[in-house]
Amino acid sequence: MSLLASRLDRIKPSPTIAVTQKARDLKARGRDVIGLGAGEPDFDTPDHIVEAAVRAMRDGKTRYTAVQGIPELREAIAGKFARDNDLDYPIDCITVGCGGKQVLYNAMVATLEPGDEVIIPAPYWVSYTDIVLLCGGQPVVVETASANGFRLDAESLEAAITPRTKWVMLNSPSNPTGAGYGHDDMKALTDVLMRHPHVWIMPDDMYEHIVYDGFRFVTPAQVEPGLKERTLTVNGVSKTYCMTGWRVGYAAGPKMLIDAMNKVQSQSSTHTSSISQHAAVAALNGPQDFIAEHNRVFRERRDLVVSMLNQAKGLATPVPEGAFYVYPSCTGLIGTSTPSGRRIETDEDVVTWILESEGVAVVQGAAFGKSPHFRVSYATSTDLLEQACQRIQRACAALS
Repeated sequence: MSLLASRLDRIKPSPTIAVTQKARDLKARGRDVIGLGAGEPDFDTPDHIVEAAVRAMRDGKTRYTAVQGIPELREAIAGKFARDNDLDYPIDCITVGCGGKQVLYNAMVATLEPGDEVIIPAPYWVSYTDIVLLCGGQPVVVETASANGFRLDAESLEAAITPRTKWVMLNSPSNPTGAGYGHDDMKALTDVLMRHPHVWIMPDDMYEHIVYDGFRFVTPAQVEPGLKERTLTVNGVSKTYCMTGWRVGYAAGPKMLIDAMNKVQSQSSTHTSSISQHAAVAALNGPQDFIAEHNRVFRERRDLVVSMLNQAKGLATPVPEGAFYVYPSCTGLIGTSTPSGRRIETDEDVVTWILESEGVAVVQGAAFGKSPHFRVSYATSTDLLEQACQRIQRACAALS
């Protein structure tokens, strides 16, 4: 009898975490490596948020909290939804978890029966499909096209829905492409979903505030109020507030679903750190002006990376609307060879060559469900990005 459960055979370790760790390991061995695999801002957590955490510790707010999160935080989240999204939720329709990933996982554990289908547009964040598989569901991956801005269209969504469809997952702006759904794009999708009352929608809005060039963020229940009672709107403080390590994600939805997710969490992590929760209150209720400054820097970095990668042999890099990633096509490099004669056949071969030859760590498109591409995170210093892009240009030029 095997010790390990067979369900583990359905999933793989997170590729983005693996690439980040590989870069760390190479650096520890003395290799000059620039890591562009991590999906986290390089800015420090703002001081007023850190001070709120220190104050919470000094005030003895270090004990167990309610599973669903402290009332002050859920009130702050309710205020955020009202302020930013025109959505009204009582606090008993809000849950807090250890990052957005746990919130997604809790929802899938609470709702999926074996064989239930979850529609996931590709490219997708690496954990979506594996969370669905681990919870007994069946991912239904729907490819999107670069020509359509990597956005799911209404016709493709309609064609993917079956009687077994339980959820549609939607990430805007997207990890890994940075693609965003404007009002008209979102309305086309919500119109389809209104015709299929058995389908629930799970928008992952983690990059809501990291947007550029006048792009206006919308979330499905805001565009179509008729979907609110079958929508779980997921968000968190990780990206906007530079709090990835604090592990605070949250969601709002119908009380029946939130109660079920809280039941799952009560038997796993119980709750996220009491200190992190008090810090998150300060994040959501405190000054927001730094977000625009961060976005200004991110936009400058985006423009630099897009320009430099588009000058690299064999790469074509679209301009994203948000987040802090670009997703270049490396179709022009497939079929080439390294100076030693090794043939480049996949995007994994491309990223391996870039790491081996020039010491730049990026993530292959296969990890996100769409090849041949790779993801570059530009959430690092401008100087390092310029160096990294020069190295990528050299790596691509060396292939023939």
